[in-house]
Amino acid sequence: AGLATIFDDTRGTVSSKGKISGKQLQPQTFRADYTSGEKASMIDIQFANGTVIATKVVPAPKKRNPKNWIPLGASHLASVLDPMAATVIHADSLDKVCGRTVKLYDGEMRANLTLTYYSKGSISVRGYKGETVTCRLGFEPVAGYRKNRKALKYLKDRSRIMVTFAPVGQTGVYAPIHATVSTKIGTLTVSAERFEATE
Repeated sequence: AGLATIFDDTRGTVSSKGKISGKQLQPQTFRADYTSGEKASMIDIQFANGTVIATKVVPAPKKRNPKNWIPLGASHLASVLDPMAATVIHADSLDKVCGRTVKLYDGEMRANLTLTYYSKGSISVRGYKGETVTCRLGFEPVAGYRKNRKALKYLKDRSRIMVTFAPVGQTGVYAPIHATVSTKIGTLTVSAERFEATE
């Protein structure tokens, strides 16, 4: 919804369900319900075999100007991950978490997220103490966005996005435990207070 919402009173819930087929994550449903200030919003995405079959966004997006809008096609909605599943990596080890491109769909925009190895480290939070790997994340909008949108151009060309992953139990799944994103108005930092696998 834009950088302004970072500084608003935003509260909500996000849920993502899916399965691992082989070594591939296959999302099934994604839903986000949140309120920014007094504005309530909802995103609901349904998948089948890794392809988006239905999307509902409330409030509905405004009518787009075809002159400066990059539209979504059916091909853009195949083999994609929702915003939660896109942050979860299935890998054989920490060494193999980075070095991949993730196809993200957030309910309107399709983008590619490229993970490149940056460093290794360690961390201690409730539920986990051990090694981590940090990837630099590159952002490339593909479709479902407005041309020359300054915020997207900054994310693509100038923003420094670093994501630190840790293993989720013994599942072979790695998830973010810390992240920093540089913006035009400063650096946003997100850290997990608790990190553990539950049955």
